[in-house]
Parts: sequence; structure tokens; C-alpha cells
Amino acid sequence: MLRRMRPPTIALLLLTIGTAAPRLEPRPVTPVTRATIRAAARRPAPLDSLRMALEARIAALRARVPTVVVAVAVRDLAPGGGSLDLAGDSVFHAASTMKLPVMIELFRSADRGALSLDQEILLVNQFASVADGSPYALDAGDDSDSSAYALVGRRVAVRELVRRMIVRSSNLATNAVIALADPVRTTATARALGASRMEVRRGVEDNVAFRAGIINTTTAPDLAALLVALQQGRAASPAGTRAMLDILAAQEHNGEIPAGLPPGTRVAHKTGSITGVLHDAALVYPPDRPPYVLVVLTRGIAEEVVARAAIVDVARLVHAALRPDARAAR
Repeated sequence: MLRRMRPPTIALLLLTIGTAAPRLEPRPVTPVTRATIRAAARRPAPLDSLRMALEARIAALRARVPTVVVAVAVRDLAPGGGSLDLAGDSVFHAASTMKLPVMIELFRSADRGALSLDQEILLVNQFASVADGSPYALDAGDDSDSSAYALVGRRVAVRELVRRMIVRSSNLATNAVIALADPVRTTATARALGASRMEVRRGVEDNVAFRAGIINTTTAPDLAALLVALQQGRAASPAGTRAMLDILAAQEHNGEIPAGLPPGTRVAHKTGSITGVLHDAALVYPPDRPPYVLVVLTRGIAEEVVARAAIVDVARLVHAALRPDARAAR
């Protein structure tokens, strides 16, 4: 049954129907807003700005040191993060950064059951050159871990030798374990993880091999690939990966990339140096954003203090570019 509407209701309904809705006028775009839009369209992404800043700094360094070569690799591991390579095709003497793939291969061997990291081996200071088999020994005075030489003649766990190889960059420990890792297998593992041009051919301080041109080589993207694989859990088992990251984070040589970061920033990294060569390859863990990878390789700088300052400067620029407010400006 239809109900009859009361007169006030009918009047209200007619009023509502007969009243036109207010017209919404488009908000004018002021000249300031247009300028802001144009500026935003021209604003480069953080990594593009970073590339320009790094190229300018490297050019300034080259004006002072014409022989310098600097390679940089950045991998932003935040969701949607990008990558940056400068001189990515430049091949460098790996120096002690070759100890990173050696460690990875040893942990993978342990995962396969091919060895136990807790097994002990006799530590000796007598090695055979890969060039001709001639014997050579290491000088404790040239080793950044001279305390390891007190262990010669004793049995030492592989795990402890690996720790010294990374944390103190012990040459003696490296030469003691590289046969277990096998340079050929180590190179194959590195390439399987994305380090397509890295080559590990021998231990360290093999001067006969050096003169014969048998050296360990890498590029900045190669080392970046290994660090990305570690962070993503592809380099070894979960337990092995955690152990390796802890070892890298315990690094005692912190004058390069860590020196360009805010104090207290966690860094898992491996350095390397020989005459005229200084490198650092790092996973950086800022407290307010996901981690990123930074690799800086240098050669052709006679004064190590100058090379170190260049790496510190690069680290500072990269960290500033990847801070959260810089990412938000994209």
C-alpha cells in the first residue's frame, strides 16, 4: 500500500530536486606549480645524480693523478633499487679481495660434505709456485696478520684460518687453505654466482707466478655479484651464509668504505691492497633502509693515503645518495 507523503516532506523533496549542485571550478595551475612540475620532470633519479657526482670527483682526482683508474659498483638492494657501474669492464689485480671467493668455496665445500670447517690442518710456511713449482715462504713482516706465524708447526682448524684470512687478511692463512678450496673450483663457483670475469689462479705472494703474469683478477661488478649472492642467501646454506656475513662484519681493516659512513653503520666487507692498488668491497647495512652493495677498486695511485681518501669520498657520496629522503625524491 502506498503511503501519502506529508506536505513538508514533499516540499523538501522538491527543493532538493530543483536546486542545482554547486559547480566545481578547475583549480588554476599557477606559474609556481608549473615550475615545480617542470623541475620534478627534470630532476634526475638518485643514482643518476650519483653517477654525475662520482664522475666529477674521479675526473678531479685524475687531474691530479693522471694514471689513476677507479671502478665503482653500486647495487641498491631495496625494493625497486637500481644499480650503477663506473669502469665496470676494467680488470684489476684482485689483491686480497680474492679471499672472498675462496671463503665462499670453502663454505660450499663444507655444505657438500667435502670437508669440515672444524678439521685441523698442519700450518706450514712453505709453498710451491704455481708457475714452476719452486718453493717460497712468506715474510711475517709483510703480512697484516703477523701473529699467525706463531701457529706454524701446529694444527689449526680450517674455520680459524678462514676467519684470519678475512678479518685480518692473513696471507699465511690464505695459502694454507687455498689448496682445499682449489683455484679452479673457486673460479667456477664465483662465475656461477655471477662474477663472470673473476679469476682465482693462485695464493698470495707467489712472486715467480706474478712475474709470469699469473695473477688473480676481478672487476667491480664481479665482487658486487658475490656480495649480492651472499645477501640473498644464494652463496651457501643459510647457516654458512650467516657465518660468512659475520666474519666479513668482523673485518679489522676499516679505513676505506667504513670510514666514509656514519659511525656505527654495520659493514660486512673485504679489502685488498698491493703496491699501487687499493680496493674495498662491502655490504652496507644502514639502520633506516635496506642494505646496499658498494665496491670501489683503484689502481695507479702511488700514495696509498690518496687512494684511501678517494674510496672514503666515494663511500660518503654513495651513502648520501641512497639515504631514505634521497630515494623519496625520485
